[in-house]
Amino acid sequence: MPDTYTIKTAQQKFSSVVQEACDHPVTITKQGKAVAVMMSMERLESIAETMEILADPKAMDAIRKHREGRGVYHEVSVLDHL
Repeated sequence: MPDTYTIKTAQQKFSSVVQEACDHPVTITKQGKAVAVMMSMERLESIAETMEILADPKAMDAIRKHREGRGVYHEVSVLDHL
């Protein structure tokens, strides 16, 4: 199936377009211009979670330290003591 549909075609094949969007994002066009994207809830939630991490200075600092080889690791069991 294609990754791009006109609004008219998307309306005509709505059920199959929704099913396709469960596998990968689908672009909807109007007069040849992309105007919307349909995607699964799982993908949307993943994007939102990534944006939250990117907006968290402490998380980004930890990622930077990890990439630089300066990350500090703890056993998961330390969480029991918090």
